[in-house]
Amino acid sequence: MTRPVHPLEPLWSRLARGEAVVAGVLSGTSADAIDVALVRAGEDGVRATLAFGMRPFPEFLARELRAILDGRPLSAREAALLTRDLGRAFGRAARALADEHHLGLDLVGSHGQTVWHHDGVEPAGAATLQLGDGDFVARAAGAPVVSDFRMADLAAGGEGAPLSALVDPELFARAPRPLAVLNLGGIANVTFLAEGAPPLAFDIGPANALLDGLARALLGQPFDRDGAVAATGTPHAGLLAELLAHPFFERPPPKSTGRDTFGAAHTSRVLARAQALRLPPRDVLATGVALVAEGVAAACARFLPAAPRELVLCGGGARHLGLVAELARRTALPVRSSALHGVDPDAREALFFAHLALRHALGLPSTLPSVTGARVGGVLGKLSLPPVGFEPASP
Repeated sequence: MTRPVHPLEPLWSRLARGEAVVAGVLSGTSADAIDVALVRAGEDGVRATLAFGMRPFPEFLARELRAILDGRPLSAREAALLTRDLGRAFGRAARALADEHHLGLDLVGSHGQTVWHHDGVEPAGAATLQLGDGDFVARAAGAPVVSDFRMADLAAGGEGAPLSALVDPELFARAPRPLAVLNLGGIANVTFLAEGAPPLAFDIGPANALLDGLARALLGQPFDRDGAVAATGTPHAGLLAELLAHPFFERPPPKSTGRDTFGAAHTSRVLARAQALRLPPRDVLATGVALVAEGVAAACARFLPAAPRELVLCGGGARHLGLVAELARRTALPVRSSALHGVDPDAREALFFAHLALRHALGLPSTLPSVTGARVGGVLGKLSLPPVGFEPASP
């Protein structure tokens, strides 16, 4: 009997020649756009970054996501439709960037959109939910897709986040150790890299989920550009102390959190306290910046095994000039953009989902106790395949 050809045989052949193009695609906790990175890969890993782009959501999806992330209940019907439509949007975004650069697409790693993530105190145990079904991504992209990465980590006893640290040793291979990589997305998380030791990583607390939420409420803007308004304000010491008393800041790693803890409801409580204190918008925004920076400084002092040589910034918060200055002041560390180490601050998360998809295709385990608490040996993600000979439809 003739042995059937494995669906990933074409991918493995291109990996053997070092010619495979792998995409990483996601929408972060800020849900402001679809991020896509393209890399060239072989059996020895990622060899080069080829392209990065940020694609807007279709307007109807942007409205739906904003409402859900701001606390609107999600029915079963809405969840089913949303995971379908997000899958199509992620697949089309990956295909569009590949087409724009005249590249084929051999594999996609799709994180999806997180709509719920446990905060470490869920009585029933850790759980998470990312929408954007991998089968719809595969149909729209016309390529095999690895998705739903967090579930295998949870099943292995982990927090399911922050997964980025599993790839940071590769992304920052040439950066001097010890090094702390700080991601300032909706949630702040840190990776500590030291010579001869596995990476250490954990979520710290709110970042853009709070700062952007305050800007929408107080300024009527999606964010405080460059932190310009916050820079004119003064942090309120009493409110800052109240916010820093949140128990998540004291909990030791491994730990992770999300918008259910530091999302719209948390922002509303901050605004209510600020109103009771009769604080002007500039002081509320300045207090938010101080909260993010002090949370990072305290976490580095308490939970990192040694002082890093520098704090390397990734994510949208790296463009908040006031936050960058406050981080430098409160941590007393050199604070630099990841771009100085060859990693686009906006592209890091999309890049590591391309890396994780490649590791899945090669059967390489990724889980580490020092990152999420998961037992060693888990291959992350689930595989979805497009039909044989399938040509993706136009958007």
